[in-house]
Amino acid sequence: MKKTVNKLVSVFLIIVMIFAITACSNKPKSQSESLRKVTVVLDWTPNTNHTGLYVADAKGFFKDQGLEVEIIQPSEGTSDTIVASGKAQFGISYQESVTYARAADVPIVSIAAVIQHNTSGFASLKEKNILTPKDFEGKVYGGWGSEVEEATIKYLMEQAGADFSKVTIMTTGDADFFQASASGQIDFAWIFEGWTGIEAKLKGMELNYIDLGKEAPVFDYYTPVIITNETVLKEDKKLVESFMKAVKKGYEYAIENPEDAADILIKAVPELNQELVKESQKFLAERYQADAAAWGLQKEEVWQRYTDWMFENGFIDKKIDLTKAFTNEFID
Repeated sequence: MKKTVNKLVSVFLIIVMIFAITACSNKPKSQSESLRKVTVVLDWTPNTNHTGLYVADAKGFFKDQGLEVEIIQPSEGTSDTIVASGKAQFGISYQESVTYARAADVPIVSIAAVIQHNTSGFASLKEKNILTPKDFEGKVYGGWGSEVEEATIKYLMEQAGADFSKVTIMTTGDADFFQASASGQIDFAWIFEGWTGIEAKLKGMELNYIDLGKEAPVFDYYTPVIITNETVLKEDKKLVESFMKAVKKGYEYAIENPEDAADILIKAVPELNQELVKESQKFLAERYQADAAAWGLQKEEVWQRYTDWMFENGFIDKKIDLTKAFTNEFID
C-alpha cells in the first residue's frame, strides 16, 4: 500500500512538472521581446523636422505597430548610403538627394514628404538691404560648396536680370550664420526659415528673407523626405506599412499638439535650445501638411519640375523614372 501511494505521488509530481514546463514554454513573450527592431537614420542632428519620429516613439505609436525603433544620426556616410546599403531600413533625406541617387541607380525611394513646401531660402542681416536676387550683385554668399547652390543662385539672378559674375561664392561649411554675417565674412546664406529664421527672432536680429519656393516654383521641392530602399519595399512591405502608420500618426499629433510635441523632442534631445524648439514647432505645425489632402503626400509635378531642372543644368546625366523615385502608397 505504501509503495502504491509513493508511486501515485511520484506520478502526480511528474504531471505537475510537465504542466509547469509546458506552461513556461507557452508563456507569451514580453512586449519588448515580441517587438521588431527597426532603425531610422536622420539626415543631420535632431531638430523639429524630425519631431514626428520622436512623438511616434514616445507615444507608443511604433509599439502599437509591433516595432521598436532606434533613431540614429549618420556617423559615417549619409542617410542615403546607409539606407541603400540596408544598415538602416528608413532614413531622412531630400528630394534633391534622392534624384541624384536614382540617376546613379542607387535604389532608394521617397515614401513621404515631411514638409509639404520648401521652407528654406536666402537670408541676410536687414542692414545688408538684400531684398531680391538682383541685390546679390556685389555681395558674398557663404555656403556648403555645392554646385547646386551656385546654379540656384545663378538661376534666380538671371530670372531677375542680374549678373551672376558679380556675386562672390565662399565655402563656409558649418560656420555659424550669425557670426559669419555679423563679422562681415558673408552677406547672405541659405537657411531654413523654421530653424535659423526662428533663432534670429529669438536673438532679436532682423533678417531679410527670400523664400526660395515662392521666388521660383521649380525650387518648391520636398525637403526633407522619408526614404527606404527597394529591397525593403519588395520583400517587407508590411514593415513599411506599419512604420508609416506610426510615423504619420506622429506627425499628425505634432500638427495638432505643437507644444506637447516640442516637449517630447526636448525630453529626447535635452541639449537642444528649448525656446527655439518650441517656437520652431509652432512654425512647422502649420507647414507639415499645409495645403495637402494628407500629411506626407507627394506630387508628381513637384518631382518632375525639379528633376527637369537638375537634368537641364547637368547635375544628372539622365532623367529618372519618377514612379521608382517616390510613392504615396503608404499615405492614407
